[in-house]
Amino acid sequence: MKTAAVMATGLSLSVGSAAYAHHSFAMFDNTQVRVFTGVVTRINPDANHLQIFFAPLNDEHTTVVRDEAGDPIIWAVEMAGSAQAAAEGITVNNFAPGTIFSVGLYPLRNGQPGGDRGNMGLWKCPANTPPAPGQMCDSVDGATQHGEGEIPVNDLELDQPFVPGQDYTEDAEEGGEADG
Repeated sequence: MKTAAVMATGLSLSVGSAAYAHHSFAMFDNTQVRVFTGVVTRINPDANHLQIFFAPLNDEHTTVVRDEAGDPIIWAVEMAGSAQAAAEGITVNNFAPGTIFSVGLYPLRNGQPGGDRGNMGLWKCPANTPPAPGQMCDSVDGATQHGEGEIPVNDLELDQPFVPGQDYTEDAEEGGEADG
């Protein structure tokens, strides 16, 4: 009986530590902030972390950014679980493919196109109404705010293209660290 109790305790500790490690935010660089206006391609309503996959809009907000092959570059923004996101109005139905939104995120440290929203703002533009160049959805009449945060200032110049795999640490150091 004692052996079973010890094994159960050990198992629960190992599962608990694995779950805790899964919820670590060490993979995100909270010294940098990326700000995007993009178009939803899909949404993953996972219970632990809802993710919105999106194609960023170009600086003029007229088309999505594409790679050398002409395919849209897809980013992912991770946020709280589906229940908390739904309380903020972020659902599969409210953020259907084609929805235009603006968000700030802490990028992945490994340079992959993704990041964590943290407590930054997320604004949804009215249907088929992107913001003016250099603006975010929070500047568009009829836009809706989802969550309490503000959209931060981008670390990178708005006209600087994102290059997958490029190390932006030097750029952030030259321009100073973002508030995060």
